[in-house]
Amino acid sequence: MIDRSAVDTIKGYFYQFDLTILSILKLHGNQASIDVENIEDIDINHAEETTAIQCKYYDKTEYNHSLIAKPIRFMLADYKRRINENQPKIKYHIYGKYQSGQEKLVLPFDIEFLKKHFLTFTHKSKQHNFHTEVGLNDANLEEFNSLLTIDINARTDKDQYREILDGLKTQFRCSDFDAEHYYYNNALFCIRALTTNPDIRCRRITKETFLANIDKKQILFNKWFVEQKGKKDFLSAIRKQYFTLSLNTSPFERFFLIDVSMPDYDRPMLKLLLLLIQKKWSKLLRRELQSFCPYVYLHNISAQELIQLKTELHTEGCFCIDGFDFQGAPFSEKSLCRQATFGNAIRLKIINNIEHIDSLIAEIRKTKEIYQFYYTEPFYETRPKNIKHIKIQFNSLLDIQEVIK
Repeated sequence: MIDRSAVDTIKGYFYQFDLTILSILKLHGNQASIDVENIEDIDINHAEETTAIQCKYYDKTEYNHSLIAKPIRFMLADYKRRINENQPKIKYHIYGKYQSGQEKLVLPFDIEFLKKHFLTFTHKSKQHNFHTEVGLNDANLEEFNSLLTIDINARTDKDQYREILDGLKTQFRCSDFDAEHYYYNNALFCIRALTTNPDIRCRRITKETFLANIDKKQILFNKWFVEQKGKKDFLSAIRKQYFTLSLNTSPFERFFLIDVSMPDYDRPMLKLLLLLIQKKWSKLLRRELQSFCPYVYLHNISAQELIQLKTELHTEGCFCIDGFDFQGAPFSEKSLCRQATFGNAIRLKIINNIEHIDSLIAEIRKTKEIYQFYYTEPFYETRPKNIKHIKIQFNSLLDIQEVIK
């Protein structure tokens, strides 16, 4: 049975992460910055001004003053600390989404309302006046109230997400797919890393650094992004974007680079994947120029395991070549690059060593595409840079099969 409270908690985390990303995109000036999980959930730093934002997402809950009273008291405690330490004052903002009850809070309110509904509370049968206990007078409360803003009519998670994607599309001049699967995915990864950094001094990032960090054309198997989107939809979107064939699929030279260092490596599963790749991405016709078959490089596979894998592929009728024409022969780019045709029945070209990829690319005169599936970090960079190179992180060979199928 689904734990609804856990689902709501995760939804709240995503909402806060998304608000953080959106706040960075809206910063004025590349050197403006945000802090995460410092004074509040998000601290926005513009020039000499800081705004600490507390984010609450209760889209299934009716609003009551008690839901924001404790955050306001935390903010008031920070205000008092700044007075004691003679530090600059900052602004405070409560940002919340509720199902209903917003009419209970009429803005702006005076300090009597502040005292009654947010600063006075009962704990263990004893009434507390928080402002009195921390030593603040009415003049202090007037100033604090002028620094405090509250928005309990925040947008929905879907509306906020759409605004982020629109902002990323504008920033990077990219498609919907790239905005979501590259830039937003990387942004979510970046913000998550900031929030979990144990050193509070390392939880600040400028807009310039943030944009540079997320400007990467590689797909991360970011568990937070996959959790949000759903693994099935995530893999389906990648398949639709890059691996859907048509009747007019171009006879390009396609390279599939696959890291096999995952803990659950299984030869039969890898063999099935290679057979799937050759079946889908090879076409052997009597017209040579229209024929093609894929190149495959298996990263972190032992020489003995590779030999065994090739043997089984041959046994099962998949004729593959590797650029070595006879025992003891040197590697030949021309041999491995020869045209796959109906006559020679070459269905798969296996690259034994990563060092051979560059020389093969230099040898081939046709359009080239590279699809790199990496487990932890990308292991190959293209030279030259103008070749289409898609980098996709994965957790298992089954993920790749789901994408390729």
